[in-house]
Amino acid sequence: WAPGQVIVAFESDGMAQWESAYNAGIGSNGLTSARHDVFSGIYKKKYPETFDGQLSEEVVYSGSSLVNDSLEYDHPFAGKGSTSVGKAVLSPTRTYLPLAVQMTREFGSRIKGMIHCSGGGQTKILHFLPPGIQVIKEDMFPINPLFSLIQKQSQTPSHEMYRVFNMGHRLEVMVDENLAPQLIAMAKENHIVARVIGHLTTGQEHRLVIHAGGEQLIYN
Repeated sequence: WAPGQVIVAFESDGMAQWESAYNAGIGSNGLTSARHDVFSGIYKKKYPETFDGQLSEEVVYSGSSLVNDSLEYDHPFAGKGSTSVGKAVLSPTRTYLPLAVQMTREFGSRIKGMIHCSGGGQTKILHFLPPGIQVIKEDMFPINPLFSLIQKQSQTPSHEMYRVFNMGHRLEVMVDENLAPQLIAMAKENHIVARVIGHLTTGQEHRLVIHAGGEQLIYN
């Protein structure tokens, strides 16, 4: 990893070439939080076995959505359509293995690093930063329909949303800038949208800065 390298990000929602239906992109992270934030309180009495009885009443099924409510999407590869909120929350975790194998076989050591934005969401990269390197993410993907719904119903601050959820992309690859267009094109062949979302820079402080929705979010 070195200052000046860029971060190519690969979206978490859509319909990759190996998927047969729209994937809402949650990736199994923050799943407990998501279902309580989104689903209606009617499920408290109906399915008490689905949550810990010691949880505070305020955080159990505190949303307004029903499992069969519709979630609309409009995606370059999945097209325009809808799925149920229940199916969206339970979207299978997308594997990036076919694409990762293709990238590493073709570009080898030119791939300087890979981060899977699972536990820790967009802050996962902080666990792997070498000394003297900071991360700036200044061109994030738009928030996809499921994460928009979660944030709207839970009123969770953006700083926490980006720490818990992937918020639009779940794979990051660090490369020299001149390689980025080839990775983006390779992703497109696999029906995955990719883009340069940020870069590495110098800095003594262990820090990640995310620019999203008009906010500057800082993590150490």
